[in-house]
Amino acid sequence: MDLTNILVVAGKPDLSELVSQTKGGAIVKNLVSGQKFPVFKNDRISSLGEIRLFTETDEKPLEEVFGAIRDHLNQQPTPFDPKKAESKEMFDLLAAVLPDYDRERVHASDAKKLFAWYNILLAAGKLEPSATEEDKTEENNNQ
Repeated sequence: MDLTNILVVAGKPDLSELVSQTKGGAIVKNLVSGQKFPVFKNDRISSLGEIRLFTETDEKPLEEVFGAIRDHLNQQPTPFDPKKAESKEMFDLLAAVLPDYDRERVHASDAKKLFAWYNILLAAGKLEPSATEEDKTEENNNQ
């Protein structure tokens, strides 16, 4: 899975995918509604490929975290609605997929976003394993 073209645009709901670049910004498509809209250089935009989750020893790229969640849940959505879930329920699932996440620096709002994004990406078909992920899984199974 490659999340470099999946964007978080401040002030816009959900996640967006980069469609094309323009002289003054870009055209993106909302992954939930499918609506296309322009974003500009002065908008606050973050690529999911650049975002990391704190662990006790270092930081994990979201691609690895989403892959672990996908594998743990057998490619199913979260068993709870991230917007309404209790913090304990979210942190229990996070601990199951990433036992060494930093409990002091990862807040409930972070977990809420993480699982909401996971559900959006899963529904949009963006969490398919890449060829390198499949090779690693096959290599681990053969050992």
